[in-house]
Amino acid sequence: MTTPISINFVEADIDTIATLTGKLAVLVSPDGKIDTLARRVNRLSKGAIARFAESEAFAKLDNGAGVALAYPAGMACEGVMVVKLPKRPSVVEARKAGATMAVYKGTGVLSVLAAGSPKAADISYGLALRAYAFIAHKTAETDEIQGATMMVNNPEKVAAEAGPMAALAEGVFFTRDLVNEPSNILTTNDFAARLAAMQELGLEVEILEEDELAKLGMRTLLAVGQGSTSPSKVVVMRWNGGGDEAPFALVGKGVVFDTGGISIKPSAGMEDMTMDMGGAGVVSGVMRALALRGAKANVVGVVGLVENMPDGDAMRPGDVVRSMKGDTIEINNTDAEGRLVLADILWYTQERFTPVGMIDLATLTGAIIIGLGHDKAGVFSNNDALCNDFLKAAETEDEGAWRMPFSPAYDKLLKSRTADMKNSCGRPAGASTAAQFLQRFVKEDMPWIHLDIAGVALLSDDSELAPKGATGWGVRALDRLVRDKFEG
Repeated sequence: MTTPISINFVEADIDTIATLTGKLAVLVSPDGKIDTLARRVNRLSKGAIARFAESEAFAKLDNGAGVALAYPAGMACEGVMVVKLPKRPSVVEARKAGATMAVYKGTGVLSVLAAGSPKAADISYGLALRAYAFIAHKTAETDEIQGATMMVNNPEKVAAEAGPMAALAEGVFFTRDLVNEPSNILTTNDFAARLAAMQELGLEVEILEEDELAKLGMRTLLAVGQGSTSPSKVVVMRWNGGGDEAPFALVGKGVVFDTGGISIKPSAGMEDMTMDMGGAGVVSGVMRALALRGAKANVVGVVGLVENMPDGDAMRPGDVVRSMKGDTIEINNTDAEGRLVLADILWYTQERFTPVGMIDLATLTGAIIIGLGHDKAGVFSNNDALCNDFLKAAETEDEGAWRMPFSPAYDKLLKSRTADMKNSCGRPAGASTAAQFLQRFVKEDMPWIHLDIAGVALLSDDSELAPKGATGWGVRALDRLVRDKFEG
């Protein structure tokens, strides 16, 4: 997998600054004041830092943004980036500053002169998250991404603060790699094998094969994959870092490729359906992060891995399938397959683990993109307390999320002539009717959130903390929720 860059924390030493090679970054507060290390750079560069800090261009910069000064006189480095950052920045501003530095850094060496910044660890976190590149299938020679050095006043303290963030960055990268991976590589077998390998981190990993799924009655999940040569699977990951309490559950849709089945999608843009396992990817990344940082909580992650293909064995529009719960479903659209996967694994998770709460994630509907664009995930919940806790966690981690409605009116749209319900209600309120469908497989007393991440899992442009492609959205917010709500 892609591993985050190595970031070393060293004691601030003004006497070495002139000889540093590669690129440098210094911090300047919005009022133009500079710290001890930046003052040394200013002196070596004959006042270049102070002159820029007094300029109109600096005044127009947002906090966390920066401008590069190339080949400063009197220094060995090839350039210095001046980053505008308050002396006491917010977490979001500090991480943005780190991301700005990562873009400036490129693949080369960077020294960050952070001195006594109280958010130096968050600067390093933003730097690590943005310094990502998915190059597993590039055959042309590519430069290895070099590490970075943070020059700080208390390196041991900052390194200790940054340790859990580094573990979380690895979880985010794991998710990004899974979502970016092409489907001929990330088959259901390969996906399951990557998750099984996390046993070496202390996770308990169990893989349920098709015969076991059939015995359990997961007929709707199996129906989705019956047109593919890739076997359907359910993978259970358990992290037991707490006491004897029941676990919190994360459930993910893992459709490794979605053609739409018999209700086939248009060919334009279908290549992006490699990301239709994004929900399972986020669950996997969270579980990895929890294990790496030794979270003091019990969490179970359950993902359903299938491929939706249109062959002679594929499910057809008009088929009626009985779910593990026992409800019958008319499949009137084989491209509304993610909810069929989730229906069975949501019920299975509740029956087997009796969790204290449950969140499912899925790249479920195009409708959520129409409603919220690519800035926010759709949040549906039957429990205000859990929902508010998640929204607070998402806001803290600056991952966009917006609560969406349930309504009895949407239940009426799910009525079927031939079964207990149908799996698709057409375009109106498409994200809400999909969530309403899933709610039927959530027990009445179970605190639950459904996250529709279709708009945020993979982007066509760079975002603040990631290059274009997979974002890893949700790993940070869910880890924060576990920290704040389940780790005492």
